[in-house]
Amino acid sequence: MTAPGAGPANFHRQSAMKKRPYNFSAGPAALPEPVLQQAAEEMLDWHGSGMSVMEMSHRGKQFTRICDEAEADLRELLSIPDDYAALFMQGGGLGENAILPLNLIGRRGARAADFVVSGSWSAKSFKEAERYGDVRMAAGSQSCAVIDGCEQAPWTYMPDPATWNVRPEASFVHLCSNETIGGVEFMEWPDPASLGAPDTVLTVDASSHILSRPMDVTRAGVIYAGAQKNVGPAGVTLVIVRKDLLGHALPVCPSAFDYALVAANDSRFNTPPTYGIYIAGLVFKWLKQQGGVAGIEAVNRAKAELLYGYLDSTAFYRNPVHPSVRSRMNVPFLLHDESLNAEFLAQADAAGLLQLKGHKSVGGMRASIYNAMPLAGVQALVDFMKEFERRHG
Repeated sequence: MTAPGAGPANFHRQSAMKKRPYNFSAGPAALPEPVLQQAAEEMLDWHGSGMSVMEMSHRGKQFTRICDEAEADLRELLSIPDDYAALFMQGGGLGENAILPLNLIGRRGARAADFVVSGSWSAKSFKEAERYGDVRMAAGSQSCAVIDGCEQAPWTYMPDPATWNVRPEASFVHLCSNETIGGVEFMEWPDPASLGAPDTVLTVDASSHILSRPMDVTRAGVIYAGAQKNVGPAGVTLVIVRKDLLGHALPVCPSAFDYALVAANDSRFNTPPTYGIYIAGLVFKWLKQQGGVAGIEAVNRAKAELLYGYLDSTAFYRNPVHPSVRSRMNVPFLLHDESLNAEFLAQADAAGLLQLKGHKSVGGMRASIYNAMPLAGVQALVDFMKEFERRHG
């Protein structure tokens, strides 16, 4: 596959020249423009094959090449060791809420698992896992807490790992490392051994910030992520699983969701989401052109600092998340006068700043600034917010 794009500067220049709207959707989210352009060019005929990728056999030589290259690039980007399998699966992050316990909760006799519940997505994971064994909450942020002398509302902070109550008999402890709705990000993944549970495996839902910054894969036994935020279109799920954890699926686990079977068949045990994997592969090559995850992290840091810096400079808007765990990917914010919300959204949309409405469970606004969002898009948002404040403040 040809590497799309030619570095961050070229990417930002292309976006500015074409004046496409800036899409702040939380997912499915914006894709890099060079990736979309290449996919359009190859739609009818992939590399002289006479076929669209959507028409190829998932076991044919053309798609085998696409899938194998995508896996190799993903491994390179995240420095995935050889003792981990990198899988392309179906079901999305929400589906993994069931697939994960079906594969891991039975590896120890107690069929026990613990969860850190830090927002809407980890709460869904916890509830789904209760179907499959003895599931308990190791820690949670569902109540108000005083942190650094200030009271934090529920779901706006991350429970300190020192407070996690992980059972030694638990097969795994689950963490959502970026809560898309609440805008809470947690990167200092603890070693379960430090929690008094050396045989408990850390599992991480990294759906909304995977590939946005370097991650120490070896801290976790399983990392999974729905593709539709930083990787590609909805329909693909990345699963990175340590190989010694394969082969423990419950008897009721569907064969297509058995990590061991999927790994043994190079993600092609059944027909995978072929076109989604193709797009993910293009995104991986684009990321390598940006300097890999270290290069894109520098851009993401600049975007987040720009937006949070403005939010902290004014009383007209506010971000409720504790500064120590503010997400670089999902930035919720509230207007001081919520009666202005509809006008803000309508004017933002007219200005080409799309999908800024916050999740219905928290209200307000949310700017999702994933890898594909250029710095120019965040600057345009801040400029609009300043002007809106000037007229209504």
